[in-house]
Amino acid sequence: MATLKEVQSKIVSVKKTRQITSAMKMVATSRLRGAQNSMEAFKPYAGKFAEVLGSIAGKSGEDASPLLVPRDEVKKVALILCTSDRGLCGGFNVHLITKAEKLIKSELEGKDVSFVCFGKKGRDWARKQPQPVEDEFIGVVGGNVEFSLASSSGQKLIDNFLEGAVDEVYLIYSEFVTMARQKATIKQILPIPSLEDVAEEKEKDKDAEFLPEHICEPSSDALLGEMLPKNVFIQIYDALLQTSTSEHAARMRAMENATKACDDMVDELQTIFNKTRQAAITADLMDIVGGAEALKG
Repeated sequence: MATLKEVQSKIVSVKKTRQITSAMKMVATSRLRGAQNSMEAFKPYAGKFAEVLGSIAGKSGEDASPLLVPRDEVKKVALILCTSDRGLCGGFNVHLITKAEKLIKSELEGKDVSFVCFGKKGRDWARKQPQPVEDEFIGVVGGNVEFSLASSSGQKLIDNFLEGAVDEVYLIYSEFVTMARQKATIKQILPIPSLEDVAEEKEKDKDAEFLPEHICEPSSDALLGEMLPKNVFIQIYDALLQTSTSEHAARMRAMENATKACDDMVDELQTIFNKTRQAAITADLMDIVGGAEALKG
């Protein structure tokens, strides 16, 4: 059985750990508010952009932009992997990396795969893989995400796609569903999936609000050619915002669970401390009683 000093030392250590986890939970909660506000503030713009793009796509064909034309044979694929820079957020990064592993082994087997990594955790994992890391961005996810970063990285991928260096581009990120649920998601951003399906779905939706027809000048094809690259930038930027928000939510929940675990450990150690102290007191009383009986004899 552990001594009183050892048990008391463990209690002090666990209480200090509880203070740290509680403080990290408060920090994550504070950062979560800011990240969630940025994500929600961007949603109206992204929604309206998708609405206009879907409306214009109904008037244009796949020949309007080379970004809409799929390759006859896919040989080279780029994966944009969005993870966090720091740990202590539960299985947040594990789920994203596992999603990338399954995609490579199932659908991309036998193809030349390269990585574009946002976040240190994904970068460190990608460096251990046989596939090369074409570009990396550290210190982005979890902080202030700038749209210029999404546009610059997206433009490189568009240039590689148009030059034939890449045939497909997939985005792997964490979709923020609720405070308690974040979903690892895969989305193809190049070539851009057919936008006619989106337009047809909106027409079939009878409950949807009336969408006015957009008059394009000089032409819908020319306007679509300008909007499609921006659509790629928006997809990347939205993924970074959602991954950042999901990271803070996951860390807040992980630190909350760690704090509760520390409370349980303190209660358990306190019980052990009380039992050990009671056993020591009982042993001392037995010694006193035994000594007294010996003196009487």
